[in-house]
Amino acid sequence: VQLQASGGGLVQAGGSLRLSCLASGGTVSSYAMGWFRRAPGKVREFVAVVSRSGDLTRYADVVKGRFTISRDNAKNTVYLQMNSLKPEDTAVYYCAITSKGWGTVDNWGQGTLVTVSS
Repeated sequence: VQLQASGGGLVQAGGSLRLSCLASGGTVSSYAMGWFRRAPGKVREFVAVVSRSGDLTRYADVVKGRFTISRDNAKNTVYLQMNSLKPEDTAVYYCAITSKGWGTVDNWGQGTLVTVSS
């Protein structure tokens, strides 16, 4: 399964963006999907994940209450709605999939840059 992320851009603090990640080349419903990010000078970190059916989600504490992950298996797409953005949310955001649990990522998307200005 290949992943193509989109939706990044430049936004002012307090604003919103919605990221999308389109999966192709496989049965998306077989995979849990998630978003991770890498800020400048930092290691990649977990943001949010969603189960195969979409009924279970988990968030990093730093985004809880501001970000919402969802998926549409009919469209082979996972979304990340980001509200109340902060400058510290500036990062390259990557989508990912796993069939075995998040200790083993099956594939990563290419990343989309989100820049939040103060």
